[in-house]
This record gives sequence, C-alpha cells and structure tokens, in this order.
Amino acid sequence: MAQDMTEKDILKMEVEQLKKEVKTERTLVSKSLSEIKTYIESFSTQDPLLKGVPEDKNPFKEKGGCSVS
Repeated sequence: MAQDMTEKDILKMEVEQLKKEVKTERTLVSKSLSEIKTYIESFSTQDPLLKGVPEDKNPFKEKGGCSVS
C-alpha cells in the first residue's frame, strides 16, 4: 500500500496518526501496574497456568500407551 503512495500522502497519514495519539488519555505507570496486579490476582485461582489442569479435564492427556513386541 505504501509503495504506491507519494511522500506527501505518507506524511499526511503520519500526521493523522499523531493527532489521534495526542488525544489518548495517559495514566501513571504506577496506577496502571497496581490495577493490572489486582486483576491478575483476582483470577489467579482460575488460571490453569498457575494452578494446573485436572487430569480428568486435560484434553491432551495420553489416552493409552503404545507397546512394541
């Protein structure tokens, strides 16, 4: 797409993007991190990566063994 655009068109797109970004509401990192931490901790009891998956509900559990005779 950018190959068939003039430099002027590309610069216009960049200016429009920058205008959108300037309007974005900013928050303090310390506030955002505390909210993220609270969110993660509230769902940690349901997180299979932290808690593990019960054997009876594991779809990737081996169904049976293989024997070579």
